Amino acid sequence: MKKEQIIIIGAGPCGLSAGLALKEKGFDPLVIEKENVAHSIYRYPAHQTFFSSSDKLEIGGYPFPSIERKPKRHEALVYYRTVADRSELRIHSYEKVVKVSPEEQTFLLETVTKTQERKQYRAKYVIVATGYYDHPNMMGIEGEELPHVFHYFKEAHPYYNQNVTVIGGKNSAVDAALALEQAGAHVTVIYRGDRFSEAVKPWILPDFHSLVRRDKITMHFNANVTKITKTHVYFEKEGTSYHIPADFVFAMTGYHPDHSFLQKIGVDMDEETGRPTYDEETMESNVDGLFIAGVIAAGNDANEIFIENGRFHGDKIVQAIIKKERNRDA
Repeated sequence: MKKEQIIIIGAGPCGLSAGLALKEKGFDPLVIEKENVAHSIYRYPAHQTFFSSSDKLEIGGYPFPSIERKPKRHEALVYYRTVADRSELRIHSYEKVVKVSPEEQTFLLETVTKTQERKQYRAKYVIVATGYYDHPNMMGIEGEELPHVFHYFKEAHPYYNQNVTVIGGKNSAVDAALALEQAGAHVTVIYRGDRFSEAVKPWILPDFHSLVRRDKITMHFNANVTKITKTHVYFEKEGTSYHIPADFVFAMTGYHPDHSFLQKIGVDMDEETGRPTYDEETMESNVDGLFIAGVIAAGNDANEIFIENGRFHGDKIVQAIIKKERNRDA
């Protein structure tokens, strides 16, 4: 069993930022990541452009140069890989933390590597920075698990001249629909709301509405998908049932944190918001010595915390750990 002072679960931007803040103060945290550095950003669409300017995505004082003011996905991947290299953070990639057990003044962590090797660690402090992008919101309908139904959109080329249904009304749905139409897919968008989410980037909506007016995209508001088969999508709209042909389906219905992982550790959770209990001044949860960092702190509201503000959680955590260490030595 390996003993560590501090273990960070998750090597996304906020997990890396917490590690850098700790390292600056003389700590040597271990970062454990079930995939690889910045995996959530890797899962973004290939053409993705960030909302934020590159300076607001910087961590650890490392400058983030980008071609445009707002960087693209591939630039962010290069940046966070470079930071990981230059900072010499200790990162165990492709190792999944499957269990965290609080014990007296310590935690027991159990992990599984990509080769199915099982490991154990003991740590005085644990920081959970697992994000939310790995857990899609499921609709709970028949056919949602079929192989032609996806919850992530990468690129549009494979869907040229195919009937594609996009489910959702936020940024990911609108972005996917635009890219698919541009690649020559026959696109239908189905959304349960009567208008798009206010969080949708306003500069992309005129293009979308223009395509709808010109019958390049078919749009259904106030519609609820009821079933997906190998060949069709079924939905209800204003009391009437419809079904449309669909070779592929993108269910862009959003994502949520892994609530059960935190709850099993003992972290209290608001059932309605999915927000974990933590001190906003220190980011420490109700479990002594266990901290929350990044978007997971926002619960189900992914629009509350971004890389922009989540990158500063590490500063709060390191100050809290320093204080705890002083109190223990006193």
